[in-house]
Amino acid sequence: MNPSEHLVWSNDYDHLLFPPTSLNFIPPLDGSHISKKMAPVRDSDIDPDRAGPLPSFIQVAKPYIFEHTIQECIRLTGVAPAREDQLRLSGVQWIDSVRKSLRLTFDTAVVYYHKFRLLHADTEYSYVDAAAAALFTACKIEDTLKKSRDIICAAHNLRLPVNEHLSPDDTIFEIHSRAIIGLERLMLEASSFDFRNRHPQQLVIKLAKHYGIERHSELARTAYKVSLDVYRTFAPLKQTTAALAFACLELAGRLLNVHNDAIESGKDYEIWQTSRAMVMETLLDLLELYTHYRNNTTIGPDFPVDIFLEVRIPLNQEMDAKSLPRFTEWKDHQSMTNGATKASNGTKISPKEPSNTASPSTPGGIANGNNTRGRVGERGRDGTVRFMLNPEREQAEKEIVAEYFKPIEEEEIEVEDERRR
Repeated sequence: MNPSEHLVWSNDYDHLLFPPTSLNFIPPLDGSHISKKMAPVRDSDIDPDRAGPLPSFIQVAKPYIFEHTIQECIRLTGVAPAREDQLRLSGVQWIDSVRKSLRLTFDTAVVYYHKFRLLHADTEYSYVDAAAAALFTACKIEDTLKKSRDIICAAHNLRLPVNEHLSPDDTIFEIHSRAIIGLERLMLEASSFDFRNRHPQQLVIKLAKHYGIERHSELARTAYKVSLDVYRTFAPLKQTTAALAFACLELAGRLLNVHNDAIESGKDYEIWQTSRAMVMETLLDLLELYTHYRNNTTIGPDFPVDIFLEVRIPLNQEMDAKSLPRFTEWKDHQSMTNGATKASNGTKISPKEPSNTASPSTPGGIANGNNTRGRVGERGRDGTVRFMLNPEREQAEKEIVAEYFKPIEEEEIEVEDERRR
């Protein structure tokens, strides 16, 4: 077919099939070069239901989470307190066993495990899969790369004799490996892609040296083990590294009856930007762990349960004398506490379940920049979820966007019709 025959039945699209060869071609202002079949879009053709701003959700990373937020997240997931403690300790124990076998990170993996469980109900996953995914994600963040198959294989071989060990390339690990890779994205979303990590063990050693404690003494070794057991609680999500380190050193000294006035008096708290209330909260969290779950800890079996109770008595007396709260930051919320007040002397608040308790399949997430309670994945279905580390940048962006969505003020003006004159 020659071009002339082609132009006979395609005259409306000849500008597309045979564009002008001149580079200096200037389209006419009357728009005659545009096909008549390409009608312009009118305002009446726009769907009014689709008009409006694009839904966007901003999740600001929170390096610290207060106790009332943790309790609210646990309530929304619908898990019982006893089962919550069991799943938390079982997952941390699994991470501890596997990381010792492969010599991997511990602190980072446990923090990601805690944050993931605060956002997802226990009916959605197995705690073993969550613990494996947390360790797998932590390996990438700490630059100790391991394949998901290596982690699963190490956990499998821990339960078998040496002659029955399998290699990571075995096909038995294929399905489990894919499940862990799928959970990795949820781990990162639960932490808001915050890769800032804290390791109190280093500061424990530095403070021990600063206060004249021998590095290889029993006190230093006990304090180091306590710094590992503290990750079996939610204290690393709530407190700074300095508060954790001071609490570990003080508790180790009280357990061994080796008191250090410089540590217990807290004269250096201001230098490390911490307070006695923060250290006291961490101490009570640890003592609750050792009292109720002594056999699931590192140093718990080394001491009788009576010692932990004896250590707690002077701490309770100090709290009453100084009027220290059980939790440093606690926000009374009607839906969470139902009018209950802040507890003291180590007594936890038992919130009553309201009538509108969320279903375990749709738990709320950690409070984000837009004060929405939906999970990250569910919010992403209706809009874009963006993660930020700097809350000031998030606030500045909100102020800029708000300028474009201010309500238009309409004003009626009477104009005299000149034709009636």
